[in-house]
Amino acid sequence: MKIVLAEPKYFKESISIISDLVTEAKFRVGKDGLELIAMDPANVAMVIFKLLSSCFTHYEVKQPEEMAVNLNNLKQILRRAKSEDMLTLETTEDNRLKIQMKSNTTRSFSLPTLELEEKEQKVPELQFPVIVEMGSGLLAEAIEDVSVVAESVTFLGEKEQLSVKAEGDLSKAFIEIKSDENTAIKTKGDGKYKAKYSLEYLKKMIPGGKLSDRATLSFNTDYPLRLDYKLQDKLLMSFILAPRVDND
Repeated sequence: MKIVLAEPKYFKESISIISDLVTEAKFRVGKDGLELIAMDPANVAMVIFKLLSSCFTHYEVKQPEEMAVNLNNLKQILRRAKSEDMLTLETTEDNRLKIQMKSNTTRSFSLPTLELEEKEQKVPELQFPVIVEMGSGLLAEAIEDVSVVAESVTFLGEKEQLSVKAEGDLSKAFIEIKSDENTAIKTKGDGKYKAKYSLEYLKKMIPGGKLSDRATLSFNTDYPLRLDYKLQDKLLMSFILAPRVDND
C-alpha cells in the first residue's frame, strides 16, 4: 500500500480528534479509501471515519489491507506535517507504517503496527425521528454554552425547533435553535423527542467542525445520538453516542 495526500490537514485533524476518544485502532484500506470504525474504551461512543480515495493524489492499494496503530503516536508524528507537505503513507514488509512528509525537505517516520485482539466493529442501524442539519459552529457554541453549567445536556426536538438545555446544582442553561436558511430541523410528525448525553464526550466530538462547516445531529428519545461531519468527495467523520438514562 502506498497512498499520497496533497492536503495533509484532513488526515492530521481527523487523527487528532479520534485520538481523544480511542487510543489504538485498526485502519482498513481498500479500493474506495481508508476507513476506521472504533469504540472508545468505555463502550460509550463509536467513531466512524472514512477518507475517500478521491482525496488522495496517488492511491496504490493492490489488495485490501488492515493496519492497527497507536493513535497517540500517530498524532504526535502528524503534528509535524505542514500544510504544504505531500504526505505519504506506506506499509512496509516488516509490519511498520512509514509516514513521509515532503516539501522543501523530505522527512520520514515509521510506526510499528499492532496486533489488536478485537471483534469487528459493526455500525448499528439506527432510526432517527429528529435530524438537524446546521452550521458546525452553531452546534459547537451550544455545547460549549451548556458545558459551563453541567456535565450532561438534554436535547429536545420538536417541529421546527431544537432546544438544548443543561442543569447543574445551581445554574441552568437553555438554548433555542429554530429552522432558518442555515438550519434545517426535521422531525417525524408532531412528536416531541428528548434525550440526555454526556458533555464530556460531545466536547471531544465537536472539533469535527474543523473538517466541515456543516454538522448533522440525529437523535431519538432515550436513544443513541449520531453526529456527522461530511466533506463532499473527501471524508466522513461520524460519532455515535449512547444516551444517559436517569434512574429517578
